[in-house]
Amino acid sequence: MDYFYGPGRNHLFVPGPVNIPEPVIRAMNRNNEDYRSPAVPALTKTLLEDVKKIFKTTSGTPFLIPTTGTGAWESALTNTLSPGDRTISFLIGQFSLLWIDQQQRLNFNVDVIESEWGQGANLDILASKLAADRAHTIKAICIVHNETATGVTNDLSKVRKLLDEYRHPALFLVDGVSSICALDFRMDEWGIDVALTGSQKALSLPTGMGIVCASPKALEASKTARSVRVFFDWKDYLKFYKMGTFWPYTPSIQLLYGLRAALDLIFEEGLENVIARHSRLGNATRLAVEAWGLKNCTQKEEWYSNTVTAVLVPPYIDSTEIVKRAWKRYNLSLGLGLNKVAGKVFRIGHLGNLNELQLLGCLAGVEMLLKDVGYPVKLGSGVAAACAYLQNNIPLITSRI
Repeated sequence: MDYFYGPGRNHLFVPGPVNIPEPVIRAMNRNNEDYRSPAVPALTKTLLEDVKKIFKTTSGTPFLIPTTGTGAWESALTNTLSPGDRTISFLIGQFSLLWIDQQQRLNFNVDVIESEWGQGANLDILASKLAADRAHTIKAICIVHNETATGVTNDLSKVRKLLDEYRHPALFLVDGVSSICALDFRMDEWGIDVALTGSQKALSLPTGMGIVCASPKALEASKTARSVRVFFDWKDYLKFYKMGTFWPYTPSIQLLYGLRAALDLIFEEGLENVIARHSRLGNATRLAVEAWGLKNCTQKEEWYSNTVTAVLVPPYIDSTEIVKRAWKRYNLSLGLGLNKVAGKVFRIGHLGNLNELQLLGCLAGVEMLLKDVGYPVKLGSGVAAACAYLQNNIPLITSRI
């Protein structure tokens, strides 16, 4: 029973946590079991091999840590860096801000490159800093691939190109929490040293598993990194990997079975098809926003996100009221504006195990909400724009051809 009951299903369109598909819920509906039995290590071994596919790596080493994305951040930093190390980190929204705060509290020397919220990472400034750093004092570049507060996606391939152009050995650390398994992500090709994601985003699982993948270079760095770590120490995981038991402490058995089911669904659809589906959802949402006469918080098309759209509202409307009313009247959950954009934007999440008709229901709800708060929207305008695009672009379902 819901804590606050509402008829029908809640329409969950925040950019995480997201809808959990029924096969995943059923897979997790099981009793506890002994994680030292032969069954759990056998399951874990297949999971470790298969999660490498969503990172698009053959050489990376994954870690399935019972934590959130915040814990995965800490794992990435403390296993590869030492206190006082210089990092470059891009401030473009709330979640990049929080990662910077974590780096500072872990006593790293953080060189912040700040952009206006709604813009992507300023790579021109990065280029100048790399060019000037002949002594290689910069030990890591930390970047959020997809900033969900503003709906901005950064081009990771350009970061790798700059590192190669200046022959700089800095580690390349990437927060892929709201991108991996939804946006194009190529760990090996882009030379990413540590990538991380969270179970509650595009994998469409409950919160509680941080998935970190480390390159051979990152593993080598972990041997000399002096940051204090215990729970997040890769060395403990690697020891148990060699033993074939895999777990230095008790895992969430139910989440492991859920991850198995979630990966199976992704592979059945095809990872490239999953990415294409998110592209359609993003395009349809942006067309609806345009039809409503509203603007995207993201300032340039090159930065548009296919997992979340942050919608700017007119100054006479408080976007927080839109989000509150959505839940109270329509059983629709939208994302709040955060920090600098609080009250100025509401966010439509379109990631995870989600199809086009579900999205259209959300867009219809948003139109009614805009009418409720006094915005002169023409009912059906955004839905019609999205429908016209989707009707011409939705392919047949692969398994049903």
